Amino acid sequence: MIYVTGDTHGDISRFKNPEIRKLSKGDTLIITGDFGFLWNGSKQEQAALKKLAEKNYTIAFIDGCHENFDILEKYPVKIWNGGKVRFIEHNIIHLMRGQAFEIEGRKIFTFGGGHSQDIEYRKGIDWWEREQPTHEEVMEGIAHLRENSYKFDYIITHEPPASLKECLGVDIFERLELHAFFEEIIKTCTYKKWFFGKCHIDKHIPVRFYAVFNSLIPLK
Repeated sequence: MIYVTGDTHGDISRFKNPEIRKLSKGDTLIITGDFGFLWNGSKQEQAALKKLAEKNYTIAFIDGCHENFDILEKYPVKIWNGGKVRFIEHNIIHLMRGQAFEIEGRKIFTFGGGHSQDIEYRKGIDWWEREQPTHEEVMEGIAHLRENSYKFDYIITHEPPASLKECLGVDIFERLELHAFFEEIIKTCTYKKWFFGKCHIDKHIPVRFYAVFNSLIPLK
């Protein structure tokens, strides 16, 4: 079974959630950005990754706005279930931007990254320009949409489509190429559900959009 949950931000206690503890061998947990266990390379962080590597299910994450891209991008790029990934551990996998995966017979399009709301406080300290998707990544995403005839079961991103901001009760002042890309996906693609994690809330926006944070949602 595939499950989706929101940003973990390096908090190992999230994996003690009674529902997550029920996951078993063969299950896949997808995290909608800000995984956060690749941040400072500390002994504590390494110990946390070791604990996660002992899980008998797969932990797959897209990147968000609070990742250390200097550390993340040291891992080599490989192909897994049809798309580009980085293996952090044998069962911890970074799902890269603009990729199309087939997991348990379900077609999933992923696109991480975005724009930090707290950039003015973090710039020069722990902010990476690579959080913001590039034109090349958007174009690769478009190519994979086209290759799959614009048909997917699920779309998983970190940023929400900008057109949902009023429904979410948040302001999105920045305008990225990514936002225009997401609006085109809404217009051109068919999909069952779209999940995103940036807003740190659990909310269903009818009909197909899901802001996810603490909840664990099975992809049936």
